[in-house]
Amino acid sequence: MKLEGRLFAGMALYFGVTGLIYWIFSHEPAGTTALAVGFLMSSLVALFLHVQYRKRGLRPQDEHEAEIADAAGPLEFFPPRSVWPPAVALGLTVLALGVVYARWLALLGLGLLAGAVLGFVFQYVDRED
Repeated sequence: MKLEGRLFAGMALYFGVTGLIYWIFSHEPAGTTALAVGFLMSSLVALFLHVQYRKRGLRPQDEHEAEIADAAGPLEFFPPRSVWPPAVALGLTVLALGVVYARWLALLGLGLLAGAVLGFVFQYVDRED
């Protein structure tokens, strides 16, 4: 994850510098916003990968002399099925329609989306390993 983190940090640096130069010379909001979002997204992934590297250290894929068998072992928990992804999609759809049609519909969609995201995040919080 160390190499991937550096790759995304380089992308964030590129988007940040390019976005700053673009904003200085053009003052155009759409392109500046797109570059800023690219910077923020790349920074988020780089930060996540850096934290995972600090927590877990090198993976077998990161070592030059590693064998395939070095990565064998138990996998993480993968949920078999969940009702929350369709609920998140419904909340996001209602929110987007509310942005287009009516503020009250956007607030309803925001409430649905927030509830669905919380349900999605905390659905396995009491799971025993």
